[in-house]
Amino acid sequence: MIKKISILLTVLLVSINVIAQRVNAFARATSISGTTFNVANVEENDDSFEIGERIIVMQMQDNVIGSNTNNNSSFGNLNNIQSAGLYEIRTISGITESSGTPISITVSTSLTNTYNTGTNSRVQLISFPTLGSPDYTTTANMTTRNWNGNIGGVSAFEVLGTFTLAHNINADNSGFRGGARDDNNAGNCDNTTYRSAASGAFAGKGEGIYLNTNTTYEEGKGKILNGGGGGNEHNGGGGGGGNYSAGGNGGRGWNCTAPNSAGGLGGIGLSAHIGASRIFMGGGGGGGEGNNAVATDGGRGGGIIIIRANEIVTTGSCGQRTISANGQNSSNAGNDGAGGAGAGGSIVIQVNSWNIAATCEVLVRANGGNGGISNTGNAHGGGGGGGQGTVIYSITQPTTNTTTQTQNGNGGCDNNSSPCNSTTSGGGTGASDTGIIDEAATGPLPIQLDYFNAIKKVNSVLLEWKTFTEINNDFFTVERSIDGKNWETLITEKGQGNSTTERYYSKIDWSPYNGTSYYRLRQTDFNGKSTTHGMQAINREKSSVVRIYPNPAKNEIIIEIDQHEALINIKDLFGNLIYYGSQNGVSNSIDISHLKPGVYIVEVNQKNNSTIRRLVKE
Repeated sequence: MIKKISILLTVLLVSINVIAQRVNAFARATSISGTTFNVANVEENDDSFEIGERIIVMQMQDNVIGSNTNNNSSFGNLNNIQSAGLYEIRTISGITESSGTPISITVSTSLTNTYNTGTNSRVQLISFPTLGSPDYTTTANMTTRNWNGNIGGVSAFEVLGTFTLAHNINADNSGFRGGARDDNNAGNCDNTTYRSAASGAFAGKGEGIYLNTNTTYEEGKGKILNGGGGGNEHNGGGGGGGNYSAGGNGGRGWNCTAPNSAGGLGGIGLSAHIGASRIFMGGGGGGGEGNNAVATDGGRGGGIIIIRANEIVTTGSCGQRTISANGQNSSNAGNDGAGGAGAGGSIVIQVNSWNIAATCEVLVRANGGNGGISNTGNAHGGGGGGGQGTVIYSITQPTTNTTTQTQNGNGGCDNNSSPCNSTTSGGGTGASDTGIIDEAATGPLPIQLDYFNAIKKVNSVLLEWKTFTEINNDFFTVERSIDGKNWETLITEKGQGNSTTERYYSKIDWSPYNGTSYYRLRQTDFNGKSTTHGMQAINREKSSVVRIYPNPAKNEIIIEIDQHEALINIKDLFGNLIYYGSQNGVSNSIDISHLKPGVYIVEVNQKNNSTIRRLVKE
């Protein structure tokens, strides 16, 4: 089918018409049954879901708060990361539509991860288009749709050949949403309310990896996972959002003396959980609290960019290209609390070769935004700085004509005097870039697996799989289990290393277990890291034990079976039938004295099983 990749016209403030390109379709998974997703909130304006094409399955939010819901400073802490941030790539094998819009999407192989679609969770399906054939040059600046609570926030694609970066790729401010400001009452300094329903006394919390559906958690100074806390009365600043590192705390507000603070707490850092196979959008900043109608909202977090290419290059004299997932700066306030900034997002670049021209350098960045300033002479509440995002390379971090940044955002000032009593910057040390992870080949991207199948045969199991592309792929291992828990290595098959063409693999298990045999495929990179792909189960009825002896033999052979009746054939190597007979659960002697010396084939055919043996006649 024709892809619905649309080009959107955007008019810049300088009145120059440019083209912004989006390349992804989105859908929310409302439930999952095996390999089928029921979907809603489908967005296909920029691309479409098609059979045979690939999607990213991503857990955007999950029920990770646990019991951390009491009205104290531990509110919003992480209980268990669950499946939040996990993602993988699968191929669409079926689509059910209603009035031309998908209502269910089925993928061809089982999922590696468990994904949760419960009340406090969001799972998103994102199309993963292949651009070019095989090379591709950008035709416009590439953007994505902002996250809206159900879908968006991700720009993802692959180029099988050379990807020429002729424009910018931007997911700035596309991640989790910032909290709303409060402009109502003006009470005393409140440093004890960490969660509250909307009451006109507190600003809203920023959004993060926990989907909040409880109205009593909406406002107050407590963070909510990596979403920054909202400012409290009176004029407290919002906390910054977190991602790789934590967000900064908001300013303490009007007439709040140290150590008391009405400012929102910064969202938590998630560095302990981030890697090539688990990434997050930047957390939103908390809103600022006000009573003079000049408080400001919290900033949005940065979105997610996933690029897979054989090679990334720039050419010509462009000055600089950017691949950017920055968090949003929060706006300045007057004599009210300012919002906290959004955290930087996440960028994953899976590439074999990186060749950037000196005349067209590249800046890759996922920086936290800056907190808003309370722009007045007396101390109110500035916004906390956004935490660092993360940039993940499959290769050693490129430095030639390339700059990579994962910096924390600055905290905003509580006033415009000197000193300005600045609030807390996002986590990390100054302009640190600790969110950069390189040589991270393990994740959903080192190989693009189309399918892995185990197929039942008469006496064996056919194991076959197909890859679209392979990067740093050392070898495959087919593993077998009798219980689905304890695994043994059955087959090892050399990988292609780096390949951008379809590759087919086929092996046979000649001795499957009686009963059920479980199979799975493990892929290992050159650096020793491995990823396991979906499990397959094959059920075989228990077969009879067949004994043929002696072998080699001169005058006769004995054939024993312990179960069903059997028909026995002896053939020469040309397929000519030499002997035909039957047997029923006991030893049977067969005269072979008349046969010429040589090699023969003995077939023992039973109801549910067939056994073939090689016989040597002396």
